Amino acid sequence: MSKLVTIYGGSGFVGRYIARRMAKEGWRVRVAVRRPNEALFVRPYGAVGQVEPILCNIRDDASVRAALQGADAVVNCVGILNAVGKNKFDAVQAEGAGRVARLAAAEGVAHLVQISAIGADAGSDSDYARSKAEGEAAVLAAFPSAVILRPSVIFGNEDQFFNRFAGMARNSPVLPIFAADTKFQPVHVEDVASAAVKAVLGQAEPGIYELGGPDVASFAELMHIMLGVVERRRLVLPLPRFAGRLMAFGFDAVQALSLGLIENKVLTGDQLKNLYRDNVVAPGARGFADLGITPNAIGAVLPEYLWPYRPTGQYAAIKASAKNLRKV
Repeated sequence: MSKLVTIYGGSGFVGRYIARRMAKEGWRVRVAVRRPNEALFVRPYGAVGQVEPILCNIRDDASVRAALQGADAVVNCVGILNAVGKNKFDAVQAEGAGRVARLAAAEGVAHLVQISAIGADAGSDSDYARSKAEGEAAVLAAFPSAVILRPSVIFGNEDQFFNRFAGMARNSPVLPIFAADTKFQPVHVEDVASAAVKAVLGQAEPGIYELGGPDVASFAELMHIMLGVVERRRLVLPLPRFAGRLMAFGFDAVQALSLGLIENKVLTGDQLKNLYRDNVVAPGARGFADLGITPNAIGAVLPEYLWPYRPTGQYAAIKASAKNLRKV
């Protein structure tokens, strides 16, 4: 019988790419998510019955244990950018990650992969960064042979980074940004998925890997690259940090007063803290080279999925070519 991998958060941005690749490797894939009815799109990734979404709450021992029954490998992709309701940073990214590792070890799972993030720091004043680091520590304590992947900002078809700002550029003559000078090392989602698959297959040494693409650029520089791809001229306007604090405070207050019914999807105070910290691979850290992977450059990928934001969409290349036709 084919081997089985359980992917917690397997219908998310990164998880779906890992699920697709594992199906192509011939594995059975169990996609453990809170809302399996919203994850039915993963089924066609493999043959009939090869990829199945199931109900799982990472905050519950019994639920997590049931999801990994019989699994040969486990990948935890669950993470949040905003704490809403019971899904707090500690509960999901620290305790949840530790729970997956502890129960995977108890069930005799052979390989465990934890998707973390560059910037994970137990001493950080950011709940996101601190809980990521605490989750890593809990994973290694329970499952010492685990592979932990720390990607920089991830880009790809469904990303909430370049797509978000490209959408803004389509509707506004100005792109207001905070932390314009912060450095990022964007990494393609397919490359992160490839790294995770190597770890599942036992082709990666245990430990922490920091994943960044070949391009290092400031936030403002990335916005100019994106604008070039979508063929729009816009003013990239750096805003002062105090303005960000006021904005984040306002949106956080609305979320709190509405008891989470109105979620802050714009900018939280915690996100603002991380935005002012460089998000690049640390010197000497293990990374793609140690996994035998050559990561994709931004310029090779962005045109593949940002073309809908161009003034003429998919016809941009045809229109540009038509300008070169000789007039009779």
